[in-house]
Amino acid sequence: MNTVSNPSKLDRGDQAAPTQVAVIDIGASSLRMQIAEIKQDHSVVRLESFEQAVSLGKDSFTHGRVEKSTIEDCVHVLMIYRAKLNEYGITDPRHIRVIATSGVKEAQNRLAFQDRIFIATGFEIEPFDEAELHRVTFLGVSPFIKKHPHIFNDLTMVCEVGGGTTEFILMERDQVVFAQTYRLGALRLRKTLDSFDAPASQARHLMETRIRQSTQQLLENSQQPQPKNLLAMGGDMRLAAQELSGKENLQGLVEISPDELIRLTDEILDQPTDQLAIRYHLSLPEADSLGPALLTNCIIATELGIERLYVANVNLRDGLVKEMAQGRKWSPGIQNQIVQSAMQLGRKYHFDETHCVHVSQLACSLFEQTKELHQLEERYQGILQVAALLHETGKYISEQSYHKHSSYLIRHAEFFGIGSQDVQLVALVARYHRRATPQPNHDLYSRLSREKRVAVAKLAAILRVAKALDASRTQHIKDIQCHVVANKVTINLPRLTDIALERLEVSRTCELFEDIFGTKIVITTIENYVG
Repeated sequence: MNTVSNPSKLDRGDQAAPTQVAVIDIGASSLRMQIAEIKQDHSVVRLESFEQAVSLGKDSFTHGRVEKSTIEDCVHVLMIYRAKLNEYGITDPRHIRVIATSGVKEAQNRLAFQDRIFIATGFEIEPFDEAELHRVTFLGVSPFIKKHPHIFNDLTMVCEVGGGTTEFILMERDQVVFAQTYRLGALRLRKTLDSFDAPASQARHLMETRIRQSTQQLLENSQQPQPKNLLAMGGDMRLAAQELSGKENLQGLVEISPDELIRLTDEILDQPTDQLAIRYHLSLPEADSLGPALLTNCIIATELGIERLYVANVNLRDGLVKEMAQGRKWSPGIQNQIVQSAMQLGRKYHFDETHCVHVSQLACSLFEQTKELHQLEERYQGILQVAALLHETGKYISEQSYHKHSSYLIRHAEFFGIGSQDVQLVALVARYHRRATPQPNHDLYSRLSREKRVAVAKLAAILRVAKALDASRTQHIKDIQCHVVANKVTINLPRLTDIALERLEVSRTCELFEDIFGTKIVITTIENYVG
């Protein structure tokens, strides 16, 4: 077992004890765990990090499934991790996140793998797709945006080459311009070479060709000017930065020369795997993927015409812990990126932007002012906001049953930062903003857990009221005051007189709200109403 860092001792003078948490990343070539403490001010202190090589990707990328022996290797490592967490007293499932990337997700027997892990260790692997990866990566690099604004004022490509995939996020200032993940990874490249049985003399050429194909695809898909900066993440690039900078412990961002990186990559590709493992204190799988990972970064920098190359001392686990520190809710920065992504989709389908934006604002205001009634976690407000923005996109297909078309378009769209499960919730909330209420025989709805079914119904009920409050599509209702007393919700609209249409529409569509919450809705325009 490789222990990467030493425990840090916290100042025990803190007024309240910090919360200890852990994240486990089941990757294509290794299993990594990070233990951290979250203080009362939501700052994070790393305690310990562990890493153990297990070649999941070698199985799934070659055979399409994880072999039994590899599964048991994972079980062995995760049982050791569980014992370490028990030593720390980290036993609450809410304080432990376990995610799996491409090595598991692409395996045909991934469900059997997840079940075996749960039975043996009690760890439940949560769904984690590309959109969530982008969100967590953005969280990880966001501190650098504040510390180094001169870098991010120019287009900057954030890139991490993993074992099975390479992630790209194109940023300008604090805005995500483009985000995409490609099936291009260091371990996958090695497996491709093995499948071709390519001689050593042709191996590099084959890898370069594959990398350039993905880079060209990236340029075509992003439809953006070429970035000036490359911010590289990943253990392989951190190792390269240590070698080139002479710094054993990297702090923040380290700038390295693209030419020097190419020289180092040439040296590494010319050395046998066993020698690399000894020289850099790596496991054999890590040493085997080092050269392809560095070569990928070199070609990306060259093909993109990068002027400056930086390496970030941050990883996926840092982003996961930071998200836990925020209470698993979308931060304002993430929320802004998600809303911009939703707006782009709405414009693609020619939605009534003024109306939909106003409805989303009303819906968020209702959500905030009725918290004691709905008792939903804060992250659900983000789901409501996106659903409100996109509830009419289905009109692009047809006015008839457009709510169903909206649901379809949302479910098949790509959003920055919203995982597939949350996208489904957004789609369902948009689906139920009108006409039929949620029914047990509705396929997608019936497959949700009870908690999520209830959340969808509550959010749809709020959205119906918000939409009714702009029935005239004039946006003249701006400020609303909600008061929840006993079995009555009073929505006060001061300084307004002509609300006959909105009052009628609320009474017509409030049935779901009243059924879900067991309350009546009353609309009033009394000045200085206090409930």
